[in-house]
Amino acid sequence: MMPSVAVLGAGTMGAGMVRSLRRAGIPVRVWNRDGEKARALADVGAEPCDSPAAAAAGADVVLTILLDADTVTEAIRRAAPKPGTVWLQTATVGLEGVERTISVARELDLDLVDCPVLGSRKPAEDGALVLLASGSERARARLAPVFEALGKKTLWLGEAGAGSRLKLVCNAWVLTLTAGVAQSIALARALGVEPHDFFAAIEGGPLASAYAQVKGAAMTSGEYPVSFALWGALKDSGLIEEGLRSAGLSDRIMAAVRETLQVAVDRVPDANAVDSAAIIEGFATEPG
Repeated sequence: MMPSVAVLGAGTMGAGMVRSLRRAGIPVRVWNRDGEKARALADVGAEPCDSPAAAAAGADVVLTILLDADTVTEAIRRAAPKPGTVWLQTATVGLEGVERTISVARELDLDLVDCPVLGSRKPAEDGALVLLASGSERARARLAPVFEALGKKTLWLGEAGAGSRLKLVCNAWVLTLTAGVAQSIALARALGVEPHDFFAAIEGGPLASAYAQVKGAAMTSGEYPVSFALWGALKDSGLIEEGLRSAGLSDRIMAAVRETLQVAVDRVPDANAVDSAAIIEGFATEPG
């Protein structure tokens, strides 16, 4: 039998996940603070709800995909799922945040699976995410059809919290790579070099990266359709800095990335409406 799923969060990632779940025939109720985003998913057979509690009522699985630990814990408290419900927590919340989710799950008697995801808008829509799951073996069996619908690969990493730790490791690489591509394109332009010649030079060799090509195309065009929002990248860079410091490691590289992201955020009209590729805006010297 297919489990029923309540999805709390219908932004870029949440909407894609709802569509993947529905394509697999899984019953979905969805809530979002902006109700229009939830109602827009009725076209795929998801049932929009006016509150987290209405979405979670009777659900086998409650999936949270919201901005940060504050919004996640607020939503799950409002949802108040019945004891024993699987809470599939997929947002990036960092080290302190995952400890809070573990505490709230214990308080509400929920079966927490800490499961941040790798991927952006299109993988979410295509059911091609990488799922970094950590939690109980009992929940693992119950989530099998959900994970099959959402992802191309699932890593089970141990007790809840391990998924969030690995997500920081992965995002440290993602943000450093994005910043590096932006720096090379900005430098090429400043030196009178065509950015496409940079990509031609690395194409087909060990330095090539499909991700760098995608982000680089957005950077060179100056158009940034959202795949991984700039504001989310700034938030995650702060979580990575905290993780580095808590591990006794230097945060100097991520601090530079975060500073550049912050400059870019300050220069765009809406950091939630542009992709992380807009970090390149943080390299330009302001006039005067």
